Amino acid sequence: MNTFNRRHLLGTAVGAGAAVAAGRWLEPTLIAADSPRQRIKIGQIGTGHEHASAKMSTLRKLSDHYEVVGIAEPDPELRKSREKDPAYRDLTWMTEAQLLDTKGLQAVAVEVSSADDRIMDITGRCIEAGMHVHLDKPGGESFSAFKKVLDEAGRRKLAVQLGYMYRNNPAVQFCQRAVREGWLGQVFEVHCVMSVAHPLDYRKYLAQFPGGTMFIFACHLIDLVVSLMGKPDRIVSFPRQTRTDVGVEMCDNGLIVFEYPKTTATIRTASLEIEGYQRRQLVVCGDQGTVDIRPLEKFVAHAAEPLTLRLALAQARDSYKKGYQEVSFPPSPGRYDEQLIELARIIHGEIENPYPLQHELLVQECLLNACGCELGCSSGE
Repeated sequence: MNTFNRRHLLGTAVGAGAAVAAGRWLEPTLIAADSPRQRIKIGQIGTGHEHASAKMSTLRKLSDHYEVVGIAEPDPELRKSREKDPAYRDLTWMTEAQLLDTKGLQAVAVEVSSADDRIMDITGRCIEAGMHVHLDKPGGESFSAFKKVLDEAGRRKLAVQLGYMYRNNPAVQFCQRAVREGWLGQVFEVHCVMSVAHPLDYRKYLAQFPGGTMFIFACHLIDLVVSLMGKPDRIVSFPRQTRTDVGVEMCDNGLIVFEYPKTTATIRTASLEIEGYQRRQLVVCGDQGTVDIRPLEKFVAHAAEPLTLRLALAQARDSYKKGYQEVSFPPSPGRYDEQLIELARIIHGEIENPYPLQHELLVQECLLNACGCELGCSSGE
């Protein structure tokens, strides 16, 4: 088994995650091991997102990078329930206005529920207050609202980082490098899966979104496909409902196809798969090689296990031999650590954002199209 050295990855290949914006590779950026010189003052608005408490725990853990100044939760019922969460213990609870008025505040993590139609209004107020933003995915149901906020962020030269955690996954970064450097030759197939078995309550939650499971889960995979292949020529979706015995009308079994001149990419999401985490995958096939990442992550359930992928090559590349081989990566320190460290370095001006605003707009456009939305549509429009 070939063990991939993470420092080598970060120093030579796609350190912050090579991305594609409008179909072109960005230049790679480097992430050094050193901590930023000054801690960034950050706050959080909202606790309703599924990742909210884990993001706050990570921000507090990254104390060399961030100083958490407070938490705002506009929903009084949510605040009452979240006050007992260890992630928020001993933090100062305040209103949104009080948080945004905090002296020296530089950044805000927007962690309201994906179902909250205030998500882009809140993000817009953060931008207007001069804050960099970590916005948990996806960016609402209205493309026009999303674009308006990101355009203003661009005008003010502020970072908006979407919470797509697979961007900083070392196996995904390895795959991006393999594609970027031509190891796989002409890519003809990309296959992505992100499924799990959901209980009834969560199915009811998903039912309110256009596209059901596709809206919440396919966004991650669309981000990966766009990073690898750029803007598709056409998007075709096949939303299906497989379970009809639980009284919930929703797409619980979705397939999305991205068409490119020489490539097709398939994206599957379902609420039905037993042990679905174990088969979350990214497979990229070219006429000179294949990268097969399955599962996409291991530390959620198996913190001590290293992440691996299978690599097939028609000829030796770098230190990798011809034929199939396993490539292993050191265990991740946490699901969100690398991305939030990356945000700190962007704010400090130490690196360019490897996923610029144009990329975020393209991902959102593709997601809404895949879920059957016209651009600018939302559940409230």
